[in-house]
Amino acid sequence: MKVVACLKAAPEAEDIGTRPDRTLDLDKAAWKIGTYDLNTIEAARVLADETGGVAVGLSVGGPALASSKLRKDALSRGLDEFVVVSDEALADLDTFQTACVLRDALAGIDGVDLVLVGAGSSDVYAQQVGNELGALLGVATLNGVNKVTPAGDHLVVERPLEDAVQVIEVGLPAVLSLTSGINTPRIPGMRDVLAAGKRPTTEVSGLSAPAPSTDRTSLLAVEQVERAHRVVDGDTADVVAQLVDYLNSVGGAR
Repeated sequence: MKVVACLKAAPEAEDIGTRPDRTLDLDKAAWKIGTYDLNTIEAARVLADETGGVAVGLSVGGPALASSKLRKDALSRGLDEFVVVSDEALADLDTFQTACVLRDALAGIDGVDLVLVGAGSSDVYAQQVGNELGALLGVATLNGVNKVTPAGDHLVVERPLEDAVQVIEVGLPAVLSLTSGINTPRIPGMRDVLAAGKRPTTEVSGLSAPAPSTDRTSLLAVEQVERAHRVVDGDTADVVAQLVDYLNSVGGAR
């Protein structure tokens, strides 16, 4: 089975700054494979091992994907090869644009049986790319997948519901969006890191995205508000009464 794990580079949250105008400052942010995509790589590796197949990484994005450190990190976590579609014009796509470029990139990978997508990207977390990609490819598509078991020419997939577990047989090819609870991503050892340098990375060029399907009006950090530091003292009944009075006054002011 050839399993393709779709990955997205995202800025490290701890490194994101805020400018005085509340716009985000990414100048010092390191770009890494998204947290949820680590689950995707692990699932691809496990399925490839169980079926005697291959695990391929596929990523679409901007110049951040040129990072050799980022690529080696992805390959060290279990991928046999990495396909990268990197272009300045692909740096800030919406979900439908991303799905379209992924579809076109998958057309250049022979014999794909299964495409895996994480629960959402670490930066936007729109949770839409998997469903959109499946619709574009015209194949069986499921989200919220918490377990995947190979069963001959199909898969047995489990999806957690509110008070039950849904079990579905899915034919191939298919696109599955995984939950973060599907596995625990491996931590690469030194041998994995060294081996990653010998695994192939394929650069794909010439792919473009359609016009945006959404309009972004703004992207601003939450406005910071000074705390009032209002402290109430007294016994329980007195404190509750003061709290109720304060909340009523605030509510009335609004």
